[in-house]
Amino acid sequence: MTTTWPTATQPRRDTVSEPQQRIRLAIVDDHKMILGALTEWIRNAADDIDMVCAVASWPELLTHPEFPVDVVLLDLDLKDELPISLKLSTLKTTGVKTVLMSTYSEPNVVREALAAGALGYLVKSEEASMIVDALRSAFRGESYISAELDLALNAVDVGGAPKLSAQERRVMALYGGGEPVKSVAYELGISEETAKSYLKRIREKYRVAGFDVGTKVALRKRAIQDGILLQSD
Repeated sequence: MTTTWPTATQPRRDTVSEPQQRIRLAIVDDHKMILGALTEWIRNAADDIDMVCAVASWPELLTHPEFPVDVVLLDLDLKDELPISLKLSTLKTTGVKTVLMSTYSEPNVVREALAAGALGYLVKSEEASMIVDALRSAFRGESYISAELDLALNAVDVGGAPKLSAQERRVMALYGGGEPVKSVAYELGISEETAKSYLKRIREKYRVAGFDVGTKVALRKRAIQDGILLQSD
């Protein structure tokens, strides 16, 4: 799979609707090209994230003078043979939130990582626009996984309502309540592109569950039936 990081020379700046706490971030990835691209892109993409360090190994992170940080974006596939459970436990003990990146998308790998303490999980084939949202979610103590894994982990039997994340419920409520995508993005402090991605995930989850919410009217009706949106008089 081809990694779809945006180029460092053309970052997409996320819109932040209100002042947020600053997030002190560290990145650990032993692929120098990805490390450099991520570092430059995040620095330009989010005003509320301070890039504290970008290192290629686990020991470099732990011995960095600015460690501990708020959030670590950690490559699951570091070639050091240390168990990821040990790394996550160490970071959790020091009060650091972790978002994992990996080339692996198997649900069992994801479940183990989340059970071990990771708050986020991104597949490297995903759009990089998800990264900032994942970092902010982790900083708030909320879980975040990539779209394709979300579907794999939360697929339901036909006839049952799908499991939506808190942010997906917010998007569905606002959009189903009549707000255009641009307004939904502004109110939630995310980019319009990310808001559209949430809507795509919501519709796909309902499709897997056996419900067609392809139109705004159908999505609104479903949101009311599932208690996500209160029906106005």
